[in-house]
Amino acid sequence: MAKLASRRVLVTGAGGFIGGHLVASLVAEGARVRAFVRYNSRGDRGTLDSLDPAVVGHVEVVAGELRDVESVSRAVAGVDVVFHLGAQIAIPYSYVNPRDFFEVNALGSLNVAQASLASGVERVIHTSTSEVYGSARAVPITEDHPLEPQSPYAASKVAADKLMDSFHRAFELPVTVLRPFNTYGPRQSARAVLPTIITQALAGSTLRLGSLHPRRDLTYVQDTVAGFVAVAEADDEVVGRTLQLGTGTDVSVAELVQLVGDLLAKELTVELDAARVRPSAGEVERLLSSPALAGELAHWTPSVALRDGIARTIDWIERHGDRYRVGEYAI
Repeated sequence: MAKLASRRVLVTGAGGFIGGHLVASLVAEGARVRAFVRYNSRGDRGTLDSLDPAVVGHVEVVAGELRDVESVSRAVAGVDVVFHLGAQIAIPYSYVNPRDFFEVNALGSLNVAQASLASGVERVIHTSTSEVYGSARAVPITEDHPLEPQSPYAASKVAADKLMDSFHRAFELPVTVLRPFNTYGPRQSARAVLPTIITQALAGSTLRLGSLHPRRDLTYVQDTVAGFVAVAEADDEVVGRTLQLGTGTDVSVAELVQLVGDLLAKELTVELDAARVRPSAGEVERLLSSPALAGELAHWTPSVALRDGIARTIDWIERHGDRYRVGEYAI
């Protein structure tokens, strides 16, 4: 596919953590960006409000709702490429309100697929999650690993992924399912484990966390965003495929605590916060990617080492500490 410069692109979930970074990257690429954000009466546009106003000035921001057919259709109309990142994502909250996750993630993706098909979109990049695998049967996890969701969130994402697969097979929708492993970096909310560790460590030496043994494959957000762009610009070999974005290395929550402590030159201790512990049958013990296929088909490889990425994240959070409510558990 052609480079994205001057192409018309839509980013759903543009106000989210990865979405905001992707919007900034696409503007830098010279794309003509439309950003779809969830409507609210406050006019809050999420992480887009944290971007340089000069960047946002090049973006057409539209508010709507993924569950609403009309607003999705209007957002998709006239674009060449759709980056579908919009989703309900907070795993703990999915145990509280699973219906919301299926309505937004599965039905919302149906609306995106149908609108993209009707508009003749050239390529759809649909965002999956490594959580669809559940606890790994074998590592590294490849794209052929069974899908065994262990939370309502993960189940809703399996439904969305398979819906997109079906639209490719049934209607030749030019879609690629992109499956990032855990992404981290500046502007991520304290819902995620690394900002939770960093914000508490900056405020004191005792952290309240959930389980420390689960292991995750952490990818710096700029690398993840580069993966989205690489897949959008790749040859048609990626169409109809699922590709993973990850580093091929993993780290435990306990090791993240140690890394943050080393970078801050602080001795950190951890107290168990039961509210942060997933149900025993729902805890995903280990996620470790095999990014080889993304390297082969999209020529993508991550470049930011974990320690360097964490240092950059700490620096950003130190400069924007007012955006976090330290100690408050965000589900």
